[in-house]
Amino acid sequence: MTIGKLYGSHDGKFLAEIKYRFFDESTDDWWGELTLTEYQRLNDGDGFMIELANGRRGKCFLKKKVNKAVQGFLPLYCYHFKGNGPLK
Repeated sequence: MTIGKLYGSHDGKFLAEIKYRFFDESTDDWWGELTLTEYQRLNDGDGFMIELANGRRGKCFLKKKVNKAVQGFLPLYCYHFKGNGPLK
């Protein structure tokens, strides 16, 4: 998995460092899954901005994947992300 960053899309505030993996990286419709590197609560469906390892950014929405938590002291949930529009 590749390291990236997650920001709030409304205020641009840094939220967390992430590990992500793309399953489809089409120009206007892309998706994959990510996990946070530290425990933090995120609301499903809220708008987010993902920053990739190469510096490109795009707006996306998250949905927690049920029954797929990464082992640790606090649960690090796996999220499905989906974005539309170009990654710039």
